Amino acid sequence: MPERTEELIALPEIEFASREEINSFQEHKLSQLLKYVAANSKYYQRVFKNNGVDVGNANAYSSLKKIPFTTKDDLALHNDDFLCVPKNNVADYVTTSGTLSDPVAFYLTKKDIDRLGYNEAISLQCANGGAKDIYQLMTTIDKRFMAGLAYYLGASKLNAGVIRVGPGAPYLQWDSIQRFKPTVLIAIPSFIPQLLKYAIENKIEFKTSTVKSIVCIGEPVRNSDFSLNELGKRITSQWDVKLYSTYASTEMGAAFTECENGNGGHLHPELLILEVVNEKGETVNEGEIGEVVITTLGVEGMPLLRYKTGDLCNVYNASCKCGRNTTRLGPVVGRQQQMIKYKGTTIFPAAIFDVLNMVSEIDVFQIEISRDEFANDAITVLLPSEIYSIEFEHTLASLFKSKLRVTPELKFIARNLLNDKILKEDKRKPERIIYI
Repeated sequence: MPERTEELIALPEIEFASREEINSFQEHKLSQLLKYVAANSKYYQRVFKNNGVDVGNANAYSSLKKIPFTTKDDLALHNDDFLCVPKNNVADYVTTSGTLSDPVAFYLTKKDIDRLGYNEAISLQCANGGAKDIYQLMTTIDKRFMAGLAYYLGASKLNAGVIRVGPGAPYLQWDSIQRFKPTVLIAIPSFIPQLLKYAIENKIEFKTSTVKSIVCIGEPVRNSDFSLNELGKRITSQWDVKLYSTYASTEMGAAFTECENGNGGHLHPELLILEVVNEKGETVNEGEIGEVVITTLGVEGMPLLRYKTGDLCNVYNASCKCGRNTTRLGPVVGRQQQMIKYKGTTIFPAAIFDVLNMVSEIDVFQIEISRDEFANDAITVLLPSEIYSIEFEHTLASLFKSKLRVTPELKFIARNLLNDKILKEDKRKPERIIYI
């Protein structure tokens, strides 16, 4: 399979190749990667020595399987030992979001930045995007945030237009939509109901806007069967737009993005080797759920081998109707560390989100998870006080009981206080869930 240049973004041929061609292509790339980290990564040099990994092995996949999983704790404890280049070769400094632990530093070289832009360009292409589009970027591009940079670079590589609005600020979002006529929004989907509420309250004709689709980041808009979840249905019931789900992370420096068929996010084989494993570390079967494990290809600064993301997804290997033969991931069901055990029931935050998104009166919320000295979880849902009534509280409690078999504590506070808790200045994304 020929190498493609970064200067020209064409449909990636490897994604339409046969499964055998994809495997052969990836094994060649993996062989190069193993030799590279053996020569340059202090962390993997130790791992290879301790596990008898021979990077000269003709079968690179068998060498990979000898390598133990890399974890978030490994990254945190040995952060700089993963760096494969001198610090003076680092062109950009980013950190992970730190949702469940302290942020970890990631160092990008110029080549890594090019790879990041390439990934997002072909991801946006997968979501039916191109040079004809104008993208409204509704996420931060600063604060050491990789995602915002990736979307900007990707749209630029497509020769598309970009409006850098950032998060929140409904007035500014609508002003930009009306002034500059974007065709695609790149946004956290739970913000869209607030955007629509503002439009309705201010008599903005949103249904006749130029926006035709939303690239949804950070949160799922589909269920495991690919039907729209409550948030997805809530958005599309009000606005005739196409929703495209994505799944990405700083660690992989790449994204899984849906095509127009909406049957899972597509793997880019030139950028990642994917494993989806059960609790025993064994590969799961077609359609089954497991933890996403990635090996990064083409990364120069901090490549990772068999990195356990902690994210749980269903995996699909069958060919897609779009013609791609790449593996697809279903929406993130949850994270291992986010599993909540509440009153004898195991719940992921997404299930709580789904219930809240069923209620039209709720456009903003935050979930607080706390744990007592006996390791029992407690759930508190914070809601704006103006929607409170005894009847509403009882109705919402009954809805939780019917959908999840348990009812969290409901707490109503002033909207401005709730917004301040969700949109903190020192955070890059809205905090829909916090652990206290």
